[in-house]
Amino acid sequence: QVQPVESGGGVVRSGGSLRLSCRATAGVFNIVDMGWYRQAPGKQREFVASITPNLLTTYAASVKGRVTISRDGTNIHLQMNLLEPRDTAVYYCKAEVHGRGGGDYWGQGTQVTVSS
Repeated sequence: QVQPVESGGGVVRSGGSLRLSCRATAGVFNIVDMGWYRQAPGKQREFVASITPNLLTTYAASVKGRVTISRDGTNIHLQMNLLEPRDTAVYYCKAEVHGRGGGDYWGQGTQVTVSS
């Protein structure tokens, strides 16, 4: 089983920075794209950023220029700068598996709280 595990959340003041990390153990599974999503209270989960095995990145318009996603094998990171209260959410890591056991695997999430 692929079980992404997130870390690095916390409480930060507006304008501050946080770095989230996600570790996914591939084992016999072929993990391809990985990404970050977030869910604020009372809202649907939304896309934040993703990265392919070839390190091609995609960002949501709401975070572009303020966050950077990076990858080392099946570990990914999200460097978040200039955080705003609207960035407050639970951040989830997703690992996409192709082939055997194919599908999307989600972590448990890590809370990010930005105070004004």
